[in-house]
Amino acid sequence: MTPTLFGRWQTRIFLLATVGVLASLPFYLGYLGTQYNPIYFWVLFYVGLLGLGWDVLYNFLQQFMWDRDWPGVFQFFAAIVEAVFLGSTIKIFGLPYIQQEYFKIPTFILHYSLVWVSVYLSSWVMMRLLFPRWRFRGGQWIGKWPRSSH
Repeated sequence: MTPTLFGRWQTRIFLLATVGVLASLPFYLGYLGTQYNPIYFWVLFYVGLLGLGWDVLYNFLQQFMWDRDWPGVFQFFAAIVEAVFLGSTIKIFGLPYIQQEYFKIPTFILHYSLVWVSVYLSSWVMMRLLFPRWRFRGGQWIGKWPRSSH
């Protein structure tokens, strides 16, 4: 089943708060040649915040697809657009709590890529294995969903 908008939001927040945080830890702790800095969690926060807005657009665009689904290759291209938008916004305008002197585009690309791949694979593999009913509820964790007539 295609996720509902509310289901998309819940899944995005859940995966970024779990898998995204785990993928950001090596950057925060300085294991990848980075500095011990919370900037990576702020970038993750903005990925989630802007993602909530992107999901509104994606949900609208899905209505024009014949099966109302979003193919995986579209998700890949959407990730590139999101990364370019967020990276450009941070570099050109700046965002609160992200110090420009610590924001480096190559590190941002590596961090964003690792977070995106981790969340993408988790949504396609881990979520379906650990929470089999998740996709039949439109991706929703909280809220009303159709109950079985059995």
